[in-house]
Amino acid sequence: MFDSFKKKFTGDNDEPAGTTTKPDISREKSAELFAKAKTYFPGGVNSPVRAFKSVHGTPLFIEKGDGSHIWDADGNEFIDYCGSWGPLILGHNNGKVREKVISVMQNGMSFGAPTALENELAELILKNNKYIQKLRFVSSGTEAVMSAIRLARGYTKRDKILKFEGCYHGHTDSLLVKAGSGLVTFGETSSAGVPKSFADETIVIPLNDEQALEQAFANFKDQIAAVIIEPIPANNGLLLQEKEFLKFLRIICAQNGTLLIFDEVISGFRVGFEGAAGHYQIKPDIITYGKIIGGGLPVGCYGASAEIMGHISPDGGVYQAGTLSGNPVAMAAGIAQLTELLRMGFYRELNNKTQEFTEAIQRFATARNYKFKVFTIGSIFWFAFTDKEAIRSADDIDPASMDKFKKLHRELLNRGIYFGPSGYEVGFISAAHTKIDLEKTKRAIFDSLELVFSNK
Repeated sequence: MFDSFKKKFTGDNDEPAGTTTKPDISREKSAELFAKAKTYFPGGVNSPVRAFKSVHGTPLFIEKGDGSHIWDADGNEFIDYCGSWGPLILGHNNGKVREKVISVMQNGMSFGAPTALENELAELILKNNKYIQKLRFVSSGTEAVMSAIRLARGYTKRDKILKFEGCYHGHTDSLLVKAGSGLVTFGETSSAGVPKSFADETIVIPLNDEQALEQAFANFKDQIAAVIIEPIPANNGLLLQEKEFLKFLRIICAQNGTLLIFDEVISGFRVGFEGAAGHYQIKPDIITYGKIIGGGLPVGCYGASAEIMGHISPDGGVYQAGTLSGNPVAMAAGIAQLTELLRMGFYRELNNKTQEFTEAIQRFATARNYKFKVFTIGSIFWFAFTDKEAIRSADDIDPASMDKFKKLHRELLNRGIYFGPSGYEVGFISAAHTKIDLEKTKRAIFDSLELVFSNK
């Protein structure tokens, strides 16, 4: 009797419940809203991947989120693994975050002037992160990266930036060259509207290629201001890098007087409080973080040593400003969320939950010889229709495999499971996901994979 109970709630029973295609969920109200949105916004959306062009049907318009669940305009309920693209590590509408925000809002929502909340959030971050000494709050991850690039150029008195193919660093002009995220989703490698002169200042090489890195430094000796990388590339699949490559990157930057920027807009505070820098124990020169530090509200920051940050205005000559930087509502949400992340055992519990979930799915696929791999680190995971043991560069991803993801996404939506609408996007587990949530999700994935590989 205990064995059957254990199988029911731990996922040890990997048999699918059935392989019947589910009828499509109702999207009538979402479709109406989308039709109206297309008269207001390009493509009907305010961020490209939301248009659902890479998957089946029209986008879902979300009305409510609570814990690990979201509800759309048609009343459909889903277990959510997007989590506002990662920052909702505590889940939707977390009570402690909500209460802190409401409390602060009673006194006003925007001042464009300093508040004690900025000090409080900065202290939480800096006292628990040995890789940065000072930081500057901004309003988005893109703004954080843009500012970090400007700081690197101002500090080194050099112009060129080196980035890696498939890494996405926001929509900054000079970095929209062979990027990931929405650009890969739509089969593009750069953006119109970016002057060639901007792109000419950006050197792009493949990930996980030490020889190409050495050649780039040889070709552009004393010209490279910074190398920027997602140390855990998660905008174009989950392209996990070997620690040896990241260590080599650190060494070669130091040898050439080039700053190393870790773009941790996704990995920061996800794989641990110190992010990928702490996970790999590698100290970059500048780190950028995103909206996870604001409980999912629009915020970001960049940080470095006190000496490097001393070059930012008004202390130094590198100008950067933001009217809403340090917005009190975002600071309040960040204080509440990061306080929870510092709770003893938080990351151990979250990462163990993710590992058990992903291992069960991989075990199911392997037992059936499906060409399917689950890649994971911390509480981040990615489904790839491949038989490769590792995918470390953009070229390792088969674009044709996205057809299978499209079918998987549709089947999962019809079973009440929500993933980001692109096979290049990763998924996230939150502290709000329960054993019952994860068990239901595994069953839905098992059934959906059966259909994908049976070609039904």
